[in-house]
Amino acid sequence: MRIRAEKDFWAGLLYVLLSAGFLWLGRDYKMGVASRMGPGYFPIVLGWTLGAFGVVSIVRSFLTDGAPIGKIAWKTLAWVSAGVLAFGVLITTAGLLFALPVLVLLSSLASAESRYDLKGLLILLGLTLFCVLVFVKGLGVPMPVLGSWFDGIVPPTWQR
Repeated sequence: MRIRAEKDFWAGLLYVLLSAGFLWLGRDYKMGVASRMGPGYFPIVLGWTLGAFGVVSIVRSFLTDGAPIGKIAWKTLAWVSAGVLAFGVLITTAGLLFALPVLVLLSSLASAESRYDLKGLLILLGLTLFCVLVFVKGLGVPMPVLGSWFDGIVPPTWQR
């Protein structure tokens, strides 16, 4: 048998590998049920779902014709990865108000079509405000709005 759709094959393999990772990481958590989910419910369900999509994609890669894989966009991959890493580092030290704009700005460097103008700035500010209101205030996600850099400078209630 010959791989006829390279993109489907490699995407499917990536899904299967991610699936294995989620299943392995979630193996020691309590599963719970759909009406009362435990901490292992999401990684296990996500793992099995990704695994199923991966297997279907791999099987399809042998049955249908598809385009070959082109060259890897290393610059794009580097900028998006840098944005995610910066977010991970800044979320605890600077807080969501600074980490999210850094993530968006670094990731936007991956595209030649990005524009830095007033409209983009307003969208970025709106996105940041939306995330603070919905995730931190509304859903109670334990993420600091302002991180440890601001200890003693702002009231503690602003940091949650």
